[in-house]
Amino acid sequence: MKHFLLFFFFTLTLQAQFHINGIVKESASNKALPFATISTNNGINSITDVDGKFDIHSKTAVTSFTVSYVGYNSLTVEVQKNKLFFNLKLTPKTAILNEIISSNENAALSIIKKTIALKNNNDPQKRLPNFAFKNYNKLVVSAHPDSISGQIDSVFVRKYKQGALYKIDSTNYKLKSTVSKRHLFQTEKVSQHQFSNNQLKETILGTKMAGLQQPLYEIIAFNLQSFSVYDTKYELFETKYNSPIADDAVKDYYYKLLDSVSIKGRNSYMIYFKNKMKSKAKGLEGVLYIDQNNFAVSKAIMRIRGLLNISGTHEFEYLAKENIWFPVHKTFQIIKGKNDDDIRILGGTIQFDGDIEQDFKSRKKQPSDYIYLRSENHIFDIRKDEKSAVKKSHFTVEIDKNAFDKDESFWEPYRKDSTDTRFKKTYSELDSIAVKKNIANRVFFGKKIINGYLPIGFFDLDLRKIFSYNNYEGFRLGLGGVTNERFSKNFRIEGYYAYGTKDGIFKGSIGVATIIDPKANSWLGFSYTDDVREIASTSFSIEKKPYKIYDPRPINISTFYNYVSWKSYFETRLIPKTESIWEIAQAEIQPKFNYTFNTNNLFYTNYTMTTAMVSLQWSPFSDFMQTPTGQIEIEKRFPKFSFQYTQSLGRLLNNDFDFSKFDFKTEYEKRYLNGQKTSLLLQAGYALGAIPLTHLYNTSPNNITKETIIQRITFGGKNSFETMFFNEFFSNKYSLFQIKHAFNRVTLFKKVKPSLVLVSRMAWGDLDNPEKHLGINFKTLNRGFFESGIELNQIFNGLGLTAFFRYGPNQLPKFEDNIAIKLSYVLNLGF
Repeated sequence: MKHFLLFFFFTLTLQAQFHINGIVKESASNKALPFATISTNNGINSITDVDGKFDIHSKTAVTSFTVSYVGYNSLTVEVQKNKLFFNLKLTPKTAILNEIISSNENAALSIIKKTIALKNNNDPQKRLPNFAFKNYNKLVVSAHPDSISGQIDSVFVRKYKQGALYKIDSTNYKLKSTVSKRHLFQTEKVSQHQFSNNQLKETILGTKMAGLQQPLYEIIAFNLQSFSVYDTKYELFETKYNSPIADDAVKDYYYKLLDSVSIKGRNSYMIYFKNKMKSKAKGLEGVLYIDQNNFAVSKAIMRIRGLLNISGTHEFEYLAKENIWFPVHKTFQIIKGKNDDDIRILGGTIQFDGDIEQDFKSRKKQPSDYIYLRSENHIFDIRKDEKSAVKKSHFTVEIDKNAFDKDESFWEPYRKDSTDTRFKKTYSELDSIAVKKNIANRVFFGKKIINGYLPIGFFDLDLRKIFSYNNYEGFRLGLGGVTNERFSKNFRIEGYYAYGTKDGIFKGSIGVATIIDPKANSWLGFSYTDDVREIASTSFSIEKKPYKIYDPRPINISTFYNYVSWKSYFETRLIPKTESIWEIAQAEIQPKFNYTFNTNNLFYTNYTMTTAMVSLQWSPFSDFMQTPTGQIEIEKRFPKFSFQYTQSLGRLLNNDFDFSKFDFKTEYEKRYLNGQKTSLLLQAGYALGAIPLTHLYNTSPNNITKETIIQRITFGGKNSFETMFFNEFFSNKYSLFQIKHAFNRVTLFKKVKPSLVLVSRMAWGDLDNPEKHLGINFKTLNRGFFESGIELNQIFNGLGLTAFFRYGPNQLPKFEDNIAIKLSYVLNLGF
């Protein structure tokens, strides 16, 4: 799946019968002129990009074109036969240039302020209470074969006494041969969009993806660009930028009036905008076409430049009755940028060679220099008075159950542009290749591995269960997993079996579940478990932990309790934007350390607990997709909230204690355009009633009791208190707060690129009747606990180093005891 997705991140050109391109520069300074106007003899109007480059494709021959730019003399160029590239230089009108630029900047700012003031009146989603339309989308990954050299090179490898050994490099030859016949990848979809109650929902009526009988939901749901140019945060390829017409946009952008043009018979101002940011992340720039009468956006070009050069274009149709411009066509394209760092998009990592020279003369061109991605959306069948209620509006995207079964007769009416030979061959050839190379199985395998499972026939082996270590069990060796959809889509069996080399005890679990409602991911299950667990640990049953080859924190844990439990549960996503587990369980608890619980003058060294629990995660700001096989969170947004309530069930099934537990957790992340990230975590818990220490709270300590700092060096956890010793504090009510700020990775040497993270954590808590817990010495958190530190992650091959300092009321007398130094390890699996 990773290699399949990596096709998406390369450069872009277009295929056409007639093709010219070039660059426009200022004659004296030799600097590129962005967004210069190009007008051809056959009526094509275009503009140069942010680098001054233009690329014009036409079905008829272009014999001449004119280049114009405000403050410069226009230039008319005759197109000569066999000349496709033009290096053009414009001369400034020096006498009035500065005056024009100054006046145009002032005029542009005035126009933009009016546009911002009137945007609610011009935004279809604010003006129209209801509307609906259909959309045809085509996404192609390919290359223009004429731009690729088909030469087979001989590359020198090594010299011997008998002669020289040469290696044949036919990469470009193979690429040219391939893209001359077909595209590298393509997909289509037809959707019905409905807008009502300020929500826009997409229902996919038909979709097909070359090489895959069942398309990948992750690609179908991927949002390349914002639907509306009026969004306060404009999104372009997974990144949100402050819009050039946001309420506070004038503080973030420069504006310049370039020209006045006619669009659909109405005059529009052509305004160039550029972000004021001077950092490496330059933000948005582009051109807005503003209607001179109603100050609505009549066309927009949004671009970002970096490792990838990405652009989104929006075109509109004027609706005279409503006096607004409605979107009718969108394009999205990616071209190669000028950077030599790795990038991660959709979890995939790609290495690009640096584009040091514009003409790439400094190195041999690689396939990534030719390959392009282009996505087009054609909006049609617009109904402005659509008043039908939007069903299941909490889903942003819903896939019709028959969307994957459409034949050619379904697609032909929607293909607005004539499909070329390569487009027609792509489906048949990639489908054939997919069968030959068993692509479906590879995708199936890859998706399982990403989530920590190794599929073996109808069984998914859980890689987490094979090996681990802690101070109580020693090396824990085991096998476990769950049956997959090849076994049954309606029934599953799961379990594991493990052995601890230090405690010498076998543990295990077995469970079965049957599906109740596939669309709501609803399962009813039963399980039996005999295992050990860390005392006083807080876990939210609903949270799915990401796959790690190892989990560093449990290495240091030595206090566990054994539990033998029977459990019945119901898990579902029936409640909109939530996932929940409802559970009834009975567990026999035996602490594996010296502990006695005294309640009502009854002393317990082991006990029975019968409980009911509901664990729920609510993601109110995320977007979800309804598929024929269940629900998927397609865009994770913060904050997210987790709730858990546990209640003992009186004397049912020999339950020993009456208690209640309430747990809460919320997370928030903010990513910045410069690559930095701030993360916040707030967590709290409250337990009341007769509840033993094994089921109270320890606020996740991660420091071991040793004499020196060096002896205490172990691996750090993700959200644990690194200077808090194990079993130092216990609480029946607590709250903790954590703030992290991650800076960009800094290149110290070629392979040494550490990521600096600043961390602060604090916790407060208390324990009612601590005298009831016998056999273990501990303190309470009523005075609070504070620590701060620095993480230098991924210094070399994933290894890093962290250092934390403990301060405040619970600071220890010896200075060095307040310091914790830990190792960290980050393994990128590619997703």
